Amino acid sequence: MVRKIWNWLKNPGARWGLIIGVVGTFAGIVGFNVVVAHTNTLEFCTSCHSMTFPLAEYKKSFHYKNTVGVQAECPDCHVPHTYPDLLIAKIMAAKDVYGEIIGRIATPELYEQHRMEMAQRVWAKMEATESRECRTCHDFEDMLSDEQGRRAQRKHAEARNEGGHCIQCHKGVVHELPQGYEG
Repeated sequence: MVRKIWNWLKNPGARWGLIIGVVGTFAGIVGFNVVVAHTNTLEFCTSCHSMTFPLAEYKKSFHYKNTVGVQAECPDCHVPHTYPDLLIAKIMAAKDVYGEIIGRIATPELYEQHRMEMAQRVWAKMEATESRECRTCHDFEDMLSDEQGRRAQRKHAEARNEGGHCIQCHKGVVHELPQGYEG
């Protein structure tokens, strides 16, 4: 087997093909990771005109400015942190680019018109993953329950014991709730 590979590598075309293949694969992987890193920034997420509407809401939230100085940005909450889920999310985001191009939510009025639908889609994803992205930062075991209010202490204890998770109670934490939403 080794002899066959060695004989094959004696062919200059095979050697160049192997070199080009290895370098091309490496460049593809590095390039892909650079693109993913660039598209996982607040600046990229809010570079579209229609994202200025939720950006204003986000800037009023504790996820943007808080006492401890830790900021959760768009990808922290809206993009899975591990493969293959991250890759799937990036592919699915193509519909958002298309929506931006056709102006689906290009005005505050259009944004409000579609807010419930967009929120329900995000909530369903968070429900399906049991608030996976939230739990990257917010874990029941790491909470200082005795520093929370009585209601929060009770609700978090219930959620922990019953297998509950963040989005079940915390809709509208960063973005305004859609008009007509009844929780």
